Amino acid sequence: MPVGTLGTVKAVSQDDLKNKILAQIILGNTYHLYLRPGNEAISAAGGLHKFMNWELPILTDSGGYQIFSLSENRKLEEEGAYFKSHIDGSKHLFTPENVVETQRILGSDVLMILDECPPYPSSFEYAKNSMQLTHRWARRGRKHFLETQPHYHHRQFQFGIVQGGTYRDLRIESSKFMADQDFEGIAIGGLSVGEPIPLMYDMTDLNTDFLPKEKARYLMGVGTPANLLECIARGIDMFDCVMPTRNARNGMIFTRLGRVNLRNAKWKNHHHVLDDTFPSDLSSKYTMAYIHHLIKNDEIFGLTLASVHNLTFYLWLMNEARKHIKHDTFSIWYPKMVQQLEEKL
Repeated sequence: MPVGTLGTVKAVSQDDLKNKILAQIILGNTYHLYLRPGNEAISAAGGLHKFMNWELPILTDSGGYQIFSLSENRKLEEEGAYFKSHIDGSKHLFTPENVVETQRILGSDVLMILDECPPYPSSFEYAKNSMQLTHRWARRGRKHFLETQPHYHHRQFQFGIVQGGTYRDLRIESSKFMADQDFEGIAIGGLSVGEPIPLMYDMTDLNTDFLPKEKARYLMGVGTPANLLECIARGIDMFDCVMPTRNARNGMIFTRLGRVNLRNAKWKNHHHVLDDTFPSDLSSKYTMAYIHHLIKNDEIFGLTLASVHNLTFYLWLMNEARKHIKHDTFSIWYPKMVQQLEEKL
């Protein structure tokens, strides 16, 4: 899912998302949209879909991760999470119930529960207490979701979030708990927060062993193209990550043959396209010398081209994975692809 935190995927238009990148769903963020433009403005617009002119599905994160990142300006209590806005220092409270209400106002198609994301590393005791708080909040959030109705006459789905730090016993306990709550889908949270990559893979593999196969399994905040393939092999169905667009704005693009640093002087006189077999404007219409020139001079068009390219590549890669799963060739195909993706060109 391309990340559109504030109702926009940075440097990319909705038309490009739909017609070039072929995105089927994008992600918005409850914390950021709640702070600006605010619930009142989005409600007046008729929901986030109309506000941003995007008719396809939207998933909204509850803001738990953003509150986690505000460790200096937040306080966790049984009632919910008290925090200060990173914009103006104003004080707010997120509860399991009112984040459901905000996401009802947003009108997102998939709503995430309020959770606490423990930092890495965390002690076993901290991770356990944090997980248990997330479980209690999950029950309250699910209850409120089932007792309320959508605002805009389309069905909404709610996903639980597995926590437990990097402790196997806690991860198993949390996976079983979330599976028992009858959410429409289940996310794996609290990974890709600084732990070693092999540990992330191990925890992902462990979680999926205990999550229902008939429901969507969503690994939050991951990752590189190679990370995605490795985690698909471990049973993951859905991902989101800012990496495709953030890295594009910093001059890095992803290709089938590896990563490219567009700021590198080696591309200054490379008057050829990158890969004319790949469906991206950057790959098939513009030379590397031109893209290098745009990126080096911080031209907005360069940021757009690189962002569209990376997102197109991510969606292409997911489609290729889907084809190989369908034809039962994924396990043969993906190790070689991972090796190629990790190369630096």
